[in-house]
Amino acid sequence: MNTIIKGITIAITIFFALGLQAQSINADESKAAFTATNMRWMEVEGSFTGMKGEVNFDESNIAGSSFNVCVDAASVNTENEKRDDHLRNEDFFYVEKYPTICFRSSSISESGGSYVANGQLEMHGVTKDVTIPFTYSNGTFSGKLSVSRYDYSVGADTGTFMVGENVDIKITAVINQ
Repeated sequence: MNTIIKGITIAITIFFALGLQAQSINADESKAAFTATNMRWMEVEGSFTGMKGEVNFDESNIAGSSFNVCVDAASVNTENEKRDDHLRNEDFFYVEKYPTICFRSSSISESGGSYVANGQLEMHGVTKDVTIPFTYSNGTFSGKLSVSRYDYSVGADTGTFMVGENVDIKITAVINQ
C-alpha cells in the first residue's frame, strides 16, 4: 500500500512539474508604470523596474497558474532626480526599510479572453488584497489597477494637493520564452 501511495505522489509531482514550469521574467523589458496627479491638475508619470520572481502561467490550466513577482522600490524613476530621491526616502517609499513592492496571486481566472489575478500587494510594509485584470499575448502580461497610496501609508503625511491619493498602475511583464 505504501508503495502505491509513493507511486501516485511521484506521478502527480511529475505531472505538475511538466505542466507548470516557472517562466523567467525578462527584467529589461518588464516594468510597473504609474500615473499620479500633481497639484490636482497635472499628472506625473513614472516607473519601477528590476522585476523578478516566479510566473507559472498555463493557458490550459489557469486555476493552477500563479504569480509571485516583485519590483525594486529604489528603481522609481519619474525623470526628475530630485523628486525620485524624495520618493525613495522615508516620506514615501522608504526604500532602505522596504526595498521591494510585491504581488503574490491567490487565484487566477479567465473571462472572455482576458484574465483576472486576485492576490496580495505588499508595499511599504502593508499588505492588501487587490484584483488585477490582465491580458496575455506573445509572452507578455499587461495588467492595470488603481491603488490608494494612503492604504499603504505611502506619503501619508503629504496631503493630496501635491500628490493625489489614487495612483494608476500599469504592469508589463515579459517572460523569456
